[in-house]
Amino acid sequence: MSLTTTFRRRDGSGKVVFDDIRVARTREDGGAESIKWDDLGEVGILTADEATVPSGFVIVLIGRDGRSGCAIPRDTAGADALLARLALLPGFDTARLAAASAGEGVARFTCWKRPA
Repeated sequence: MSLTTTFRRRDGSGKVVFDDIRVARTREDGGAESIKWDDLGEVGILTADEATVPSGFVIVLIGRDGRSGCAIPRDTAGADALLARLALLPGFDTARLAAASAGEGVARFTCWKRPA
């Protein structure tokens, strides 16, 4: 998984839940994605126009392996709580999150990377 993933408009965004072990998203179509906090390597935000992503941006959680992860549209139930939790990660760049929230068009923002 990378921050250059393309997202297509879907009806509904499902929900996201998390605990001390993992973050899990259930999509409206019944599909699911999850990532363990211990495997999290990067947190990014992808912004797009409303035609592509109705919520305006997608939270992208990328695994340390660079292939696994979880993509959560901003309008997903539970996304606000997840953003609050992500902001607690040591070194999380809230200024980049704010810039992503205010941005228009297609852009990529890295808000956190696991220290080496």
